[in-house]
Amino acid sequence: MTDPIKAFMQANALTAPAFGPDSRYHGLDIAQWTRPDGTQLSFVRRRFIPPTENFGTQQEHRVEAGDRVDNLAARYLGDPQQFWRLCDGNGVIRPEELTDTVGETVRITLPEGVPGGLDE
Repeated sequence: MTDPIKAFMQANALTAPAFGPDSRYHGLDIAQWTRPDGTQLSFVRRRFIPPTENFGTQQEHRVEAGDRVDNLAARYLGDPQQFWRLCDGNGVIRPEELTDTVGETVRITLPEGVPGGLDE
């Protein structure tokens, strides 16, 4: 049996986004690449990290021994899978860079573009 919602979306060229709104990949295009043997591969186009000045500081966290970025995301953002928001707000690509050094400060930021925070 055909899913009527899926059939409607396909008939009207509406497709569900590949990634949910809380994913770092939300809104990115999916592209196709064809190997020399004709096999098609799908991939997510490159994601550029927004400039850190796009994020207002909500608060700061001083890194302690044993801190992990997923635990910080759970503590401050309510979801360990949102660790990438902390990475974006602090301008790091590798999550462990945030907690490698005890005593460093991690900015807990507002979502990109949301005004307010300690910076204003």
